[in-house]
Amino acid sequence: MVATSTPAEQRTVLHNVSWETFEALLKDTGEERGSRFAYEDGTLEIMTPLFEHENPKCNFANFIIALAEELGIEIKSAGSTTLKRKITKKGIEPDTCYYIQNESAIRGRETLDLETDPPPDLAIEIDITSSSVNKLGIYSALGVTELWRYNGRDLKFYQLVERQYVEREFSVAFPIVSGSDINRFIEQSKTMGEIALLKSFRTWVRETIG
Repeated sequence: MVATSTPAEQRTVLHNVSWETFEALLKDTGEERGSRFAYEDGTLEIMTPLFEHENPKCNFANFIIALAEELGIEIKSAGSTTLKRKITKKGIEPDTCYYIQNESAIRGRETLDLETDPPPDLAIEIDITSSSVNKLGIYSALGVTELWRYNGRDLKFYQLVERQYVEREFSVAFPIVSGSDINRFIEQSKTMGEIALLKSFRTWVRETIG
């Protein structure tokens, strides 16, 4: 077992964890626990997010809703839903994720099973400290089309192309925004109130789309 801690995240890493044990832990700990799991080929990372981690996540969620509303796009928020497929021996709980292009395919659904359902179209992953598992590898194996990854300083957009993530300047789901655009507002969140920030972001979106 390996345990690390920073002001942003607390991580515990367990090795030689079977898929059956991983699923049993998911069931036993339930959906209301404060930690998030990431599983890759027998390695289980348990991450407990703290304030420095959670606050950007909330702002990203606000921006996604504002973008969808201003662009007239329907979305389905899936939060930190456990994404897993036994055949890949990989599973993860993103900071938040969304169905956008595939929103209609899961509309009205109360449960999600990636063995039969499409994966989310967009996942957001915040890693202020280094993870012990290859999260890009996990997301690619699960087929998540787009990934936004933030390390506390920089935001990068990735698109899944032939099972590999390729860094992109602009979002796939929201082509009017670049990583630098969103990153600029995330930086402003460190000195602005959230309501003022969201109003400023909406104004920028409206000006951008004309």
